[in-house]
Amino acid sequence: MALRRFAFVLAAVALATVAAWLFFVVVTANGITYLHIAQITLLLICCLWLSWGFNTALAGIFSRDRLPEPEKRPRPATSRTAVLMPVYNEDVRAVFARVAAMYEELRRSPDFQRFDFYILSDSTKAENVAEERRVHDLLVAELSAAGRLYYRNREQNIGRKAGNIADFVTNHGGAYDYMLILDADSLMRAETIVEMAGRMDEDPELGLLQSQPLIIGRRTPFGRALQFSAALFSPIFSRGIAALQGREGPFWGHNAIIRVRAFAASCGLPTLPGKPPFGGQILSHDYVEAALLARAGYKVRVDPDLEGSFEEAPSNIIEYAKRDRRWCQGNLQHARLLPAPGLRLWSRISLVAGIMAYLASPIWLMFLIVSLLDPVLAPEPNYFPANSLFPVFPQPETNKALLLLFGIFVLLLLPKTLIAFGSAFTDRRKSFGGTGLVLAGASVELILTSILAPIMMMFQSKAVYEILVGADAGWPSTERDDDYMPVSVAFRASWWMVLSGAVVLYATYTYAPDLMLWTLPIAVPLVTAPLMISLTGNPVLGDGLKRLGLFTTPFEAHPESVIRASSQWRNRLAAMEAETLSRNPTMDRSEGLPDPA
Repeated sequence: MALRRFAFVLAAVALATVAAWLFFVVVTANGITYLHIAQITLLLICCLWLSWGFNTALAGIFSRDRLPEPEKRPRPATSRTAVLMPVYNEDVRAVFARVAAMYEELRRSPDFQRFDFYILSDSTKAENVAEERRVHDLLVAELSAAGRLYYRNREQNIGRKAGNIADFVTNHGGAYDYMLILDADSLMRAETIVEMAGRMDEDPELGLLQSQPLIIGRRTPFGRALQFSAALFSPIFSRGIAALQGREGPFWGHNAIIRVRAFAASCGLPTLPGKPPFGGQILSHDYVEAALLARAGYKVRVDPDLEGSFEEAPSNIIEYAKRDRRWCQGNLQHARLLPAPGLRLWSRISLVAGIMAYLASPIWLMFLIVSLLDPVLAPEPNYFPANSLFPVFPQPETNKALLLLFGIFVLLLLPKTLIAFGSAFTDRRKSFGGTGLVLAGASVELILTSILAPIMMMFQSKAVYEILVGADAGWPSTERDDDYMPVSVAFRASWWMVLSGAVVLYATYTYAPDLMLWTLPIAVPLVTAPLMISLTGNPVLGDGLKRLGLFTTPFEAHPESVIRASSQWRNRLAAMEAETLSRNPTMDRSEGLPDPA
């Protein structure tokens, strides 16, 4: 494992160094300036990050590591697992419908008695809390789940989600060997839940087992592209992570099972000194908890072969950026934890990678700005230097420039291209609708993400800037419904991008017209950002893509029983609530069920 990791890091550094050297040769052919030094430094960092992702994908594509088939486990097993669903001002029916679907499916398993469900509410809105209690009571009665399906609401949201889980561990964790942590939008196949508990039983050193959650249930073009990309590419990238994880794998905060006693003994999170955004409570607790478990000697592992693990995602760019803003603050906070004593080297590297996931955007932005300033501020060429008897003309380095450009495109596009073609011409294509739809979906996804890349770069750069000047993101709830995104709402969120794009176009046309074609792929998406955000957040257009078969995923073409059951339970709960309220017309919807007495 040490040799594999060394080769991985060495390859990433070598690729980035070659790219920086080619760029150095091109931009300094006629002299070097301070702007050139800044450009080369920024490009080196950017290419190192690109190379890291490129190598991770290649490790997944060419990995031949396979987990051994589990032996038939003797029954009855004695371990007990709590399935935890933390919620915070969420769509109540949607949350409880997912819980009901998993509970009902798990009830048909011979291992059912080993699992209890907990809805851990941190909701602060009175109407949400009242509805949560009402629907919980309805569901317990409908499923005969008394003593198996629990609900509690914390009056004080101390520590946010990490504090919510810590509260459970402190008050109820002693009754369980493992806890399966979900998000409010999580959904898991019963046999996957049982299998994860079984793998924990088999390996007493396994502290945390992470599954690969895939996105389901999206209608908008943006959401459908996300879920197609996750279904097609994410399992391969996860195999790359698994090939390098050793005992220090990732924790993505949900759809993972954890050994309770190990967590209780080693994962208490400190309150960082100072004020947010860098001080206070740790927002992105997951990677920190994974590092603490590894420090305590436990294995932390992602098993890409675990199927049947699902989640939802924001359906438009604005909601995605809002959630990303919180993640950005949490990841940048990790810079303060890098010197923490006892952390394993790969855990520290994982924390750095999480930080770079957000710093990469402003670094790219700075590189682009410096590159545009370079021709404007460059001195006039001197073809007759004093130390030469003959004129010295500029040296075009066209071949090296083209080689550099080709290399960056390879780093960006080759992994997805290999995965797409590998899926299109193997049995995997059947799950995505066939060869043509795989290639068409991958091509449209590439075009769409390329158009949206400057918009996402600006949102992330803005997030980093806000954090650096001391703005706290808080913990806003995520809106997951596929509602139409009006252009007016999109404009209010992105007017500054329109202005930035217009300034870039004007400045380029005025001061560096030769660079106009190079700036159009960046400036045009920014100028049209409100329209792009609105169009990609339109469920009607998404339905049109679905009719064409674009972005088809296995879970959309052939929904699993737990996905179908979740949808059915949502309608069923709505009918049950309506019936309850009709029987009690004087009961306010913001109140709980009347006392049965």
